[in-house]
Amino acid sequence: MSGHSKWSTIKREKGAKDAKRGAVFTRLGNLIAIAARGGTDPNMNSTLYMAIEKAKEANMPATNIQRAIDRVSDKNAAVLEEIAYEAMGPGGVGIIIETATDNRNRTFPEVKNAITKNGGRVADAGSVLFQFTRKGVIRVQEVGEDAFLAVLDAGADDAVEEDGELVVYTELKDLAKVRSAIVAAGLTVLGAELQYVPNNLIEVSDVESAQKLIKILDALDDLDDVVNINNNADITADLPE
Repeated sequence: MSGHSKWSTIKREKGAKDAKRGAVFTRLGNLIAIAARGGTDPNMNSTLYMAIEKAKEANMPATNIQRAIDRVSDKNAAVLEEIAYEAMGPGGVGIIIETATDNRNRTFPEVKNAITKNGGRVADAGSVLFQFTRKGVIRVQEVGEDAFLAVLDAGADDAVEEDGELVVYTELKDLAKVRSAIVAAGLTVLGAELQYVPNNLIEVSDVESAQKLIKILDALDDLDDVVNINNNADITADLPE
């Protein structure tokens, strides 16, 4: 496994903004509502279970979580669909933007504008996707050989130490099972979700290109319909504080 995109680390270091909490809850609610189509019992629907766990990590109130689940049976609720868009950023960096929307005619222009106004371009379907593999990704607080062996015993495919954490990779269908086994082994799970993991990372050492890329990612992250952003950049440029 080639490793995580560095954007996830940069994003975490920026910290959550209180002003965006409402938007975060909207995104998480959409993820839960979509997952609940496969069954409203999280014990029987691992995708819903993971969506709920992600919402809990963001301190989303239980009433909001239940309201999102209840949308499945609400005939008056807007129909959500999952759409992934592909884009190219500076330096040939590939970007996959996952959205959950009730109006694709609103979402696509917003996504396109966020990309093009900051120096990127929307790519043809499939032209970026092949550079990634859909995987379960679990962030574990503990590091070191003992933790590494424990996550492998829990059923993980691979794990790498990154920024003081252990990033664990699983097959799609094994994410919830491996997460539970890691917790049972006494390790601390910081987050778990499905991601498009890059097969290879593209180094971005030029400051200007790195800044443009981060502007694109920031602009996409500000869109309410965007639920996840994946890219294959290894940002090594010495960025100013």
